[in-house]
Parts: sequence; C-alpha cells; structure tokens
Amino acid sequence: MTGDSRPTTTLWRPTGPVELELVRESGWRAWPPRLPEQPIFYPVLDEEYAVKIARDWNVKHSGSGYVTRFEVDTEFLRRYPVRQAGGRTILELWVPAEELDEFNAHIVGEIEVVHAFR
Repeated sequence: MTGDSRPTTTLWRPTGPVELELVRESGWRAWPPRLPEQPIFYPVLDEEYAVKIARDWNVKHSGSGYVTRFEVDTEFLRRYPVRQAGGRTILELWVPAEELDEFNAHIVGEIEVVHAFR
C-alpha cells in the first residue's frame, strides 16, 4: 500500500529489454501499447512466477529479462478476474489491449525494476 488513501494491489511484470526501455521513456509510469499480435496485457500476482518467466523465457529470447513491480488501484482491478495459468501460484490478470491506457492511469507511483537477469 502506498502513501495515499487508496488501497493498492502489488503486481509484477516480467519483461524484456525493449518493453523496459519504453517503460523508462514513460518516466516509469506506464506500460507501452501492445503490438497487434498481443491482444492482452498480462501482469502477474506472484513475484516467483514473474522471476521464472524473466529468467527462463525473456533471457533466452532477448538476452536479458527483468521483473518489475508496481501498484495499481485495487478497486479498479476488480474488473479483471484473476486467471490461473497453470500451477496454484501462476496467477495473472488479463487486461485487454484497448484498456491499457485506462489501466496505466490507475498505476499508483512508479514501475520499478526488482530483478535483472542476463
């Protein structure tokens, strides 16, 4: 929970270097628009799951992987059901690409890098 009065939920996002650079260019405040072949934005609810994807997938596909952590207004997040994408802790939110600007507007504070893998 952050310093303002709104309850927030912590989310993680495994990301590669290209997406991370676009986040940096936003001032660490927003996720970039999805590509046409990416209709869903998938933040995850478990740090270990994010680490596994960044380390095992992003590094293999782009030479480095990062785990970011950020807070989102909890009330806003209620519109997105939690999806179980495998094991018990493999939990994601599925945010339609066309809603990403609105999702970004509900990020509280900055997106921060908490792990880096090469």
